[in-house]
Amino acid sequence: MAHDERGTGGTGGAGAPAPGPGPSFQVGNISGSAVNFGAHGTATNTNNHYAAPVDTAQQELLAAVRELRADLARLTPRAETTALDEELAGAAEEIEEAGAAAPGRLGRLHAALASAGPVVEFLASGATVAGLLTQLLGG
Repeated sequence: MAHDERGTGGTGGAGAPAPGPGPSFQVGNISGSAVNFGAHGTATNTNNHYAAPVDTAQQELLAAVRELRADLARLTPRAETTALDEELAGAAEEIEEAGAAAPGRLGRLHAALASAGPVVEFLASGATVAGLLTQLLGG
């Protein structure tokens, strides 16, 4: 039975019968909202959702990673560059989704870059990624 205008009962908010005569309702949980009770009451709800601060070093790394991946695509594929490209792709995805690459990911990228060193050291984008990794890893 829905709300009874005669004040003789009704149902609670969860579908349970209202206790005793008169309209009633039941609230289980309220989150992120404002609620008002009474004829002259007011409710104000202000939500200030701010984006997380952008890590500029991670964003610079993302741009450099994209540039290095583009440069690697122009080279003849080798085992070292393929492994490096996989780590670059993973790092880019992590930065895009989480806003930053985790230290473990940065370490693996640094190792892959070192393994491919002779192949990519002549690329400006490779030097940029190496420098940013050193900065982010604190070394």
